[in-house]
Amino acid sequence: MHPILFKIGSFPIGTYGLLLTLGFFMALLLAQKLARKEGLAPESISDLAITLLLAGVIGSKLLMIIVDLCSGATFAQVFDLGYLRAGGAIHGGIIGATLAFFWRVKRLKLPLARTLDCMTPAVALGQAIGRLGCFSAGCCYGTACNLPWAVTFTDPNAQALSGTPLAMPLHPVQLYTFLTNITIMTILLLMRRHRRFVGQISGCYFILEGIGRIITEHWRGDLDRGFLLDIPWLSTGRATSCLFIVFGVALLFWFARRARTAVAV
Repeated sequence: MHPILFKIGSFPIGTYGLLLTLGFFMALLLAQKLARKEGLAPESISDLAITLLLAGVIGSKLLMIIVDLCSGATFAQVFDLGYLRAGGAIHGGIIGATLAFFWRVKRLKLPLARTLDCMTPAVALGQAIGRLGCFSAGCCYGTACNLPWAVTFTDPNAQALSGTPLAMPLHPVQLYTFLTNITIMTILLLMRRHRRFVGQISGCYFILEGIGRIITEHWRGDLDRGFLLDIPWLSTGRATSCLFIVFGVALLFWFARRARTAVAV
């Protein structure tokens, strides 16, 4: 795996950053395609996507910093340039992007449920490609593994930038998450053919994302995953995943109720 793909002079070009950029544009293309099917303006989706990207990056960095400070890291460590090159906490990115989404949708006067149904499959795709970036960089690494598909990181840059253990077989948890997100995207796209009400896709996204993260968190080895309330099982990732599931269920009930009300009227 190669955290630094190449250098321009002394400036390193990170593989994670390139794949994150690719993920953004692939997700944008999918969101625009879905928007056309929903009768929404693709240019409004582009405007929204840029807002979500910025909010997602800021949110992921903030949650990463908060989690590490709570785990005993110092301010000097979390504001080090090398540390800040890490991808961040994905759920912090989703939380930041979700808050920005509701604000920007209101400003653009987009229909909430239809816009959510366009964006969430695209978000799953962007997350999947971003996880390939994590795998390339060595961040978000897994626990020790003796299975045939274990991966061993050898690039010193991975250890320097993300603290990745070298010369040790690990679970390729980044690839597990990649497959999880691709599966979620596929389910959501197939669900469009049988959607019972607008907004159903978005609610299911948050539920599936939460369940997927709860499962894959089992193999994460990059942080102290169990400091919340001194409960070993309740890592930050699992706690936010539970909130995601609750939020997804709430969305389903809300949008289903709106659909029933609209039919009754």
